[in-house]
Amino acid sequence: MMTDDDLRRALAATTFIALDVDGTLTDGRITYTADGIEIKQFDVKDGLGIARARMKGIRFAFISGRPSPVTLRRAEELGIDKVAMGAENKDAVLARLAGELGVELSRTLFVGDDIVDLPAMEAAGLGVAVADAHDTVIAAADWVTSRPGGFGAVREVIDRLFDAKGWK
Repeated sequence: MMTDDDLRRALAATTFIALDVDGTLTDGRITYTADGIEIKQFDVKDGLGIARARMKGIRFAFISGRPSPVTLRRAEELGIDKVAMGAENKDAVLARLAGELGVELSRTLFVGDDIVDLPAMEAAGLGVAVADAHDTVIAAADWVTSRPGGFGAVREVIDRLFDAKGWK
């Protein structure tokens, strides 16, 4: 875990935020209708935080291990810069996307919840776990949110970023 001062410095330097989807932007549950249509719930507060940060110039990516039309639709609604679905090596995907955006990995932040997110969390300048993440992920994180995935954890990260950058 980082000290509060180190966390503030890392957040102040952040220009690119990459997010896992299932368990981070959602509560991790996936529902299917009888017709096989996938249903996920996203927190509107996370979306507003993302929109506000994008207006300040923060770039965003969704990096998910699962392909999902629902994820793609949410990314389109929010104007997410990069979307990678079916990602097996999230650290390599994070590095590639940061390179495409011209961002140094040291200025990236990755938020995740499960062990498949660990390599990306470790590759990023700042690795964040949501409050209900797997114990191994919590132990490896630079910071752990107080809110669980799908219930404002991403907004918590963005609010803290705004504070670190002195934005209103």
